[in-house]
Amino acid sequence: MEKQKNAVGRRKEAITRVFISKGNGTITVNDKNYKEYFSLVYLQNQVEAPLKTVDSLDKFDVKINANGGGIKGQAEAVKLGIARALLEVNPEYRPVLKAAGLLKRDPRGVERKKFGKKKARRSYQFSKR
Repeated sequence: MEKQKNAVGRRKEAITRVFISKGNGTITVNDKNYKEYFSLVYLQNQVEAPLKTVDSLDKFDVKINANGGGIKGQAEAVKLGIARALLEVNPEYRPVLKAAGLLKRDPRGVERKKFGKKKARRSYQFSKR
């Protein structure tokens, strides 16, 4: 691999741009170490999941720009972005990543608010008298 490969990951309102290149396993999100940026352990595991699946946690340097959404949405967007970037690096990773369910974009988003309601489904409180 002569230069870096890139991919995009999305989840809810979060969008991440992932740049992957040969290296020693450094993962940075918005110029911070990913363990500092994602302080919760289960979110760190989400970020590492695609790299662990293909046994290359210490073979690639990953640089990520994340914006929009919340911290959980960003972590899941990073997971998808890394998986897609790994496919750019080596298409032979596809069956392994697909079996682990890492190539699916989660389509769920926030349901819109309806008129006459307080939120998307929550109605105003009913009073009989």
